[in-house]
Amino acid sequence: MVFSSLPFLFLFLPAVLLGYYLLRGRARNYFLLLANLIFYAYGEPVYLLLMLASILVNYGAAVLIERQRTQRRKRIILIAAVALNLAALGWFKYTGLVTDTLRSAGLTFVPSVSVALPIGISFYTFQAMSYVIDVYWGQCRATKNFVDFAAYISLFPQLIAGPIVRYRDVADQLTQRSTSLPRFSWGVRMFVIGLAKKVLLANQLVLLWETVAADPHAAGTLAAWCGMAAYTLHIYFDFGGYSDMARGLGAMLGFDFCINFDYPYCADSITDFWRRWHISLSSWFRDYVYIPLGGSRGGKGKTARNLMVVWMLTGLWHGAGWNFVFWGFYYGVLLLLEKFVLKDFIAKLPQTIRQLYTLVLVAVGWVFFASPDFAAAGRYLQVLVSGTGGMSPLRLLGWLPIGLVGAVASTPLAAKLWNKRPNSNLRAVLEAALCLSALVLCTAGLVSGSYNPFLYFRF
Repeated sequence: MVFSSLPFLFLFLPAVLLGYYLLRGRARNYFLLLANLIFYAYGEPVYLLLMLASILVNYGAAVLIERQRTQRRKRIILIAAVALNLAALGWFKYTGLVTDTLRSAGLTFVPSVSVALPIGISFYTFQAMSYVIDVYWGQCRATKNFVDFAAYISLFPQLIAGPIVRYRDVADQLTQRSTSLPRFSWGVRMFVIGLAKKVLLANQLVLLWETVAADPHAAGTLAAWCGMAAYTLHIYFDFGGYSDMARGLGAMLGFDFCINFDYPYCADSITDFWRRWHISLSSWFRDYVYIPLGGSRGGKGKTARNLMVVWMLTGLWHGAGWNFVFWGFYYGVLLLLEKFVLKDFIAKLPQTIRQLYTLVLVAVGWVFFASPDFAAAGRYLQVLVSGTGGMSPLRLLGWLPIGLVGAVASTPLAAKLWNKRPNSNLRAVLEAALCLSALVLCTAGLVSGSYNPFLYFRF
């Protein structure tokens, strides 16, 4: 079940909110856990057992770590728990990549294995590992309440698309959280904004990308640039829209989730971009991989090694394909160049030039991310600089309105203009009318069976 679907909007969510607000106290967590399990089982009932196994393993590991008196025993349990988490993630997500790579290298005796990828396994596995590691580091206490922990790992608002929520950030909210009408109203607005980003913008923009990417040579250079721009906006509104919906749903239930996207296309460097894009993942790799490896301590050589390890893993986290690994490598190289070679030069450039430089490099990176393989990415990039004709400019003009809306919506301009309006009853009425209109338009789009791809199957 996905948020941008009629069953979720008009059956599951109303039923959950009704049941949740009819209950009080600890009963809410029991009900929430049941809702989480139903949500996940709706799409993949078999892999519900895998998620429950992950919950049991990590719950037990944290409790055992806290009971040990020696650091050696704690470390052994931690290593075992992390190994089990990574083994499950590796088997379900990367077995096909490994066997296909071996077979393409000439080892034809290796069987070709295809393993279905459980939805959201990368997100809930990283949450579970961060919990066990934090208990080991003493940054949070191991919970003795299994229902609370199970509700945290399986929390449906952020289960399948993030943000990656750390236990220490919501531990108090799991045991005692407040709900109010203003908070609930804010959650509704945030959810509708995210839904509109997904249904009204992301789902439409991706159509241009797919049209051009299907045959970039026939589409021509101008269309290739437009298609790349469309995908750049699409992935932001798709992923960012889901994060907004998750934050909105969390607020409706009394949870406060972190901001996962902070207008990343306004960044003025690649370093700045990754401070704004998928913040929960970037900070996860920083805290649990980069810093433990030594971070920027130990000289330029070790810093470069640590950065490249982090970004190769970041690429691999996003998908089981060598194009994703290269995408991570691409960003690792760019970040190293900014850190050690171009830092002073970039700082002297006008901000507009810095932003344009960042945006172009990010957009080129999305070509590697979105293409099925290196060959397809190479063909697309070649067309960008070939200067060939193709798709009629008049046809491309039809995409201009949604492109302009998307470009403006990817900046804080609209929010700043809106926030300049004084708080008043009229403003509240306008907000309600806009939200209702957006919900009606999204519903109409879903009822009509409009294209509604689900990006997160690969995660």
